This record gives sequence, C-alpha cells and structure tokens, in this order.
Amino acid sequence: MAKIKTINYRFFGIIVVAALLAGCTGGASNNSAGEPTKSGYEFYSVEEQTPIFISYYNSIKLTPAQEKIKNDALSRMPAPCCTDYSMASCCCPCNFAKSTWGLAAHLIVNEGYNADQVEDAANTWIAFAYPNGYEGDACYEGRCGVEFENDGCGGMTEQLII
Repeated sequence: MAKIKTINYRFFGIIVVAALLAGCTGGASNNSAGEPTKSGYEFYSVEEQTPIFISYYNSIKLTPAQEKIKNDALSRMPAPCCTDYSMASCCCPCNFAKSTWGLAAHLIVNEGYNADQVEDAANTWIAFAYPNGYEGDACYEGRCGVEFENDGCGGMTEQLII
C-alpha cells in the first residue's frame, strides 16, 4: 500500500511567511540570480548561460599555462554528475561538463581569473545549476538526459540542451 503524504498547511503557511520576512525570494540557488560570486562573476539564468558557456568551450583554446590554471581549479572539486571524477575531467563531455569547462576557459582567458577565482566561480555555477543539490551518480543512473536542476547532466549534445 502506498503511503500518502499529508501537508500541514498551517505549518507550511507559517514557514512561507517566515521565509518572506527573512528575505528569502525562492531563488534557484544559493547564489540568487544576479548576485556575483566572491570572484565577481554573475549567474542569472541556467537556460541562457549554459549555451553561452558551451560556446566558450567550443571556441576558446587555452595555452598550456591556461590549461594548468583550469585543471588546478577544477580538479579540486567533484563533478556533480559523477563524483568519482573531478570537474576537470568528468567522466564524459556532457552538457554540464562542457558548460563548466567553457566558463573556466572564458574566466581565465577573457577575465584573467586565477585558479582560486575559477574554483569559486565553478562551485557557484554548480550550486546555481543544481539548486537542490546532487547525488553524484547521474551518469551511472541514466540521468544524462535530465535537467541539471533535477540532478541530471543536461544532455549529451549541445544541439539539445535539456
């Protein structure tokens, strides 16, 4: 027999009012839209920025020194879709990996970011794209074609970003 979830609407209403009074806007991430990271980069829309970041991945070529900065920054953090790998390598070039690699390349080449700043921006991008957190097993559990916000990889081809 399936369990039926019940909601205490009175308690729920109190929580909503308290959140509103505390300034919670229900934003999509820990870094609310338009709020810059410590390093100064601003995230505002996963839907709009993902293809932009992927275009950076496809168009920006890093020098060996710049590639080292990227690898130093991204190797410090697990990939949200497959935590057995670092964000520097991921397990495959899914749309989330390509967006993060493109973001890093842009920040290094066009903004002059160092490894610490790239790491901060990439961690903030992960929190922004995965507002509910992630399990770290999307690639192994068949969620490659699922949206970031639902613990997926966002697809495997930039022609179809999910």
